[in-house]
Amino acid sequence: MKILVLQHARVEHPGAFRKFLEEDGHEWISVELDEGEVAPPLEGFDALWVMGGPMDVWQEDIHPWLKEEKALIKEAVEMRGLPFLGLCLGHQLLAEALGGECGVCENPEIGVLDVQLTEEGAAGIIFDGLSERFEALQWHSAEVKKMPPGASCLATSPDCTVQAMSWGPRAYSMQFHLEVEPDTVENWNAIDAYANALQNALGDDGASLLKSKCAERMADFNATAERVYINWLQTAAQV
Repeated sequence: MKILVLQHARVEHPGAFRKFLEEDGHEWISVELDEGEVAPPLEGFDALWVMGGPMDVWQEDIHPWLKEEKALIKEAVEMRGLPFLGLCLGHQLLAEALGGECGVCENPEIGVLDVQLTEEGAAGIIFDGLSERFEALQWHSAEVKKMPPGASCLATSPDCTVQAMSWGPRAYSMQFHLEVEPDTVENWNAIDAYANALQNALGDDGASLLKSKCAERMADFNATAERVYINWLQTAAQV
């Protein structure tokens, strides 16, 4: 496959997924939208991935490229039916692109926290092989408040109703992070917005505490990422 990857921060790349993509011989082309790069036309691409970022989906006045990005996502998913994977900001962008609504969290989720599959999520393809409750890295202060028409909620948590979502047979998104690597916390903590949110949530030692907790869970994180990656490839092959 040839996958177009939209990034919003240089350090928020496909992470652990890069190893899986390389092993399977898939090509991925990244576009750094926050640095002024412009996404190419979708012709010739087999899928679209949209990664996380420190900006909010509604900040089009500060980041005018968000408007074009939403239009591109809508074209990819709704008009072309391309396989889609969105993580964190990418999850929220999918919702807004298709007519949903996002807003500020009442209780931001930052840390290694539980995610609970819904009945539909447990019965579907994308989370096949996972426990109905599992831990994931969360680092967000915004969330999907209203899913777009036709979407299904696949996972939830006490502080975030829509943890994972599907639309149609080949578009999937998650508020939590699957792509965690040993240097993820350190790299993301270098972004001011993330560092401030982490300090507010976990205190002055938040970065070291979260890095330590992620290290303890890294094998499980990577196993979850690989399982979801394999399942996503299966959904991508659906007509």
